[in-house]
Amino acid sequence: MGIFHSIILGIVQGIGEFLPISSSAHLIIVRYLFNFPEMEASFETAFDIALHFGTLIAVLAVFWKDWLNLFKGAYNNFVHKEKTFDGKMFWYLVAATIPGAIVGMLFEGIIEDVIRNNMVIIALLLALMGLFIYFGDKWAEKKYNNPTEFEKLSFRQTFIIGCSQALAVIPGFSRSGTTMLTARLMGISREAAAKFTFLLSTPIIFGAAIIKVKDLFIGFDISIVVGIITAAVVGVLSIKFLLKYIKTHDFAAFAYYRVIVAIIVLVKVILF
Repeated sequence: MGIFHSIILGIVQGIGEFLPISSSAHLIIVRYLFNFPEMEASFETAFDIALHFGTLIAVLAVFWKDWLNLFKGAYNNFVHKEKTFDGKMFWYLVAATIPGAIVGMLFEGIIEDVIRNNMVIIALLLALMGLFIYFGDKWAEKKYNNPTEFEKLSFRQTFIIGCSQALAVIPGFSRSGTTMLTARLMGISREAAAKFTFLLSTPIIFGAAIIKVKDLFIGFDISIVVGIITAAVVGVLSIKFLLKYIKTHDFAAFAYYRVIVAIIVLVKVILF
């Protein structure tokens, strides 16, 4: 793969992993729409894993202080029996990670075989989830006058969000989109939904990367390094952008974007 294509896919991953638009769908769609050169399946898998390492670096770069406090809180809770918010939230995140991890291990291969190369299904799911995000966020805004902030999240809320994360194995749903929508439907503020989503993404991205790390060295070359760096840098910018954006905006723009991209894909499938 050329350096140019590597940079483009790194940008796509860095944006798509954290904005509610589905990184997995976009990696497939960009290759399809712009006729990227075909590569061996093993190398494509390795490259996509590399991009996930990049976004893992991004989320740790932004939230390393939060994770340090979470680990300290968990340690004090376990060893010294000190009950703190950070200690509680650490175990909430552990529990919320389990459903997505189990579903990913059991069904990722099947979903990859059935959906990965079916552009019609990917486009339809992209649009459908966009509509869910739009109407779900609008409904929540009207229903909840005093949404739940991050420090007030309950185990029930976080575990349900974790269960919804399991849908992210399907290209088009979006991990961040699904979890933020679920949070909004339960009356959680946009800021809290985004922060919890980003923290929740850390262990699931880390786990997925570690399980497949051996594939990273198949056909390893400079394009993989470039992809990792690009995804990391763009990922940091995406996280900071979204955290700032949702303080004064809703999710409508992302919903519109998803529908427009889906229409473009379907037009190409039908006409070309």
